[in-house]
Amino acid sequence: MIADRKAFIVAQTRVLAVPHAPEISLHLADEVTPLWQKTEEELGTMGLPPPFWAFAWAGGQALARYILDHPETVAGKRVLDFASGSGLVAIAAMKAGALVAHAADIDSFALEAMLLNAELNGVRVKPVEENVLGRFDIEADVILAGDIFYDREIAAAVLAWLKGWRERGASVLVGDPGRTYLPKDELTLLATYQVPVSRELEDLEIKKSSVWTLK
Repeated sequence: MIADRKAFIVAQTRVLAVPHAPEISLHLADEVTPLWQKTEEELGTMGLPPPFWAFAWAGGQALARYILDHPETVAGKRVLDFASGSGLVAIAAMKAGALVAHAADIDSFALEAMLLNAELNGVRVKPVEENVLGRFDIEADVILAGDIFYDREIAAAVLAWLKGWRERGASVLVGDPGRTYLPKDELTLLATYQVPVSRELEDLEIKKSSVWTLK
């Protein structure tokens, strides 16, 4: 068992500027598989989810860029960043003047990584280590979802949940690099970017990624 997740993250990553949002730096890994294997070895557990927290995904980068360029979307508001991973989008929200940023993820490593990354960037986020899908009891005015529409079942559940937030008066922003199950018919396009990404993560080094809002 890893006794100190913070020390593990620091040892297995490098502090790097986010390619499409260089105002923000994160603890990032160079390769997916070695870190994944190292985590399983240290924990003595096989079949763990990939270390999503150790990478700046294209959808998250696009969403972070949009928020930094349009601070009025979050300034003075309470934000919920769904499946936050590294905390990139929540950190961008705080840098743009959000009142509070709840960063939700079910991976305990992600929770530790987002705290490290927030400290690195001189902001605070509020980690939420649980599955918030289907819940509406977190105080939030803006819901942020980066790179989440990659699976049919997950996409359907997330869309229904985001609609529920919209019906309750929250605004919803989605960052996506063209995933198969992105429900474009339900969304309005706000911006499109050419986002540099690792070939470890994507099929291209530059990934066209967009930011959307619910209609």
